[in-house]
Amino acid sequence: MVRPYLESDHSAVVELVLGIQNDEFQLGISLSEQSDLDDINASYRDKNGAFWVAEKEGVVVGCIGLMALSPKVGVLKKFFLKPAFRGSDKNFSAELFSTLRSFASLHCFNSILLDTPSAATRSHAFYKRVGFRPISKQELPVPYEYPDRDSMLFILELRKAYPGADPEVGEGI
Repeated sequence: MVRPYLESDHSAVVELVLGIQNDEFQLGISLSEQSDLDDINASYRDKNGAFWVAEKEGVVVGCIGLMALSPKVGVLKKFFLKPAFRGSDKNFSAELFSTLRSFASLHCFNSILLDTPSAATRSHAFYKRVGFRPISKQELPVPYEYPDRDSMLFILELRKAYPGADPEVGEGI
């Protein structure tokens, strides 16, 4: 089941994220380098984004967030699932992503960015399957700082802006 994040999920989300980043992918990312995890509501919901968790039998097994970079551009953040809950047969990744995409469409985002370690090739296949395409840093539609740890950048275009559009407002000028 996917549901909105609650403050009571905080320790489970932090444990999930750090465990996958550092135990599985050996990225060496500390909690102090991820200020969005200090206060998830302030980093996501209070800034026109959202954060969700997937749970099974009352245990948090996954999470995903959409952080607004501008009124029309968001960035997918903290998309993690415990290994036992990955795969199309489990449906957790599809349900988490579908929830995020529905929110983005409802709130009129034009595009969703993401940065992901180049070593996460299984994730890349999922992102491409749901419509993301790889881009270079020069193709970013808005300024976006990310911790570059041999990262790849992707974009999902939800709405095509008019030629000459301002990505901040999503309309042609």
